[in-house]
Amino acid sequence: MEKGQANFLIGQIERANPITFEIKKLETEAGMLPKFHQWTNGKQILAAYEVIRPEIDSGYYLLFIDWHRNDNYYLVIYAHDKSTTCAEIRQIQELEEGSHLVWSYKPFKRDGKNDQRKAYFKQMFGSTTVHIKLPSSPVEVEDFIRQLFKLCQNRIKADKITEVFDFEN
Repeated sequence: MEKGQANFLIGQIERANPITFEIKKLETEAGMLPKFHQWTNGKQILAAYEVIRPEIDSGYYLLFIDWHRNDNYYLVIYAHDKSTTCAEIRQIQELEEGSHLVWSYKPFKRDGKNDQRKAYFKQMFGSTTVHIKLPSSPVEVEDFIRQLFKLCQNRIKADKITEVFDFEN
């Protein structure tokens, strides 16, 4: 996404007061997020947040970052333990009902079971492509974050589906 689009989204988050989420802005130094994760070191960050949903005791980190150092900003969502990213979203698409983030499920595990993961994701969630409406006002941020949490939870479920079912027999 363009820097202006990322800043607009950051502005909506900054002005939001969601009921079911706690949003804590992380401190940046010289536009970077020191000591967060090796993959973020030295990359430009517009803003970063820790978002927690206390009722289900889960959370994620949302980073607006120049992920590939090419002035193309991503919303990168990290697992709460910072072990990995759950989603790296850069694409914005204009639809009838407004602007949407677009993310596609593309597993890259090296176990030969990615087709099963994709099939499960599509069967359970309707498509391997997810559209999340961008909030056009601070009151829409809560639903936006809820959709981001859902995307991450569904991605994790799909990634782990080969541990749940035996696809070999």
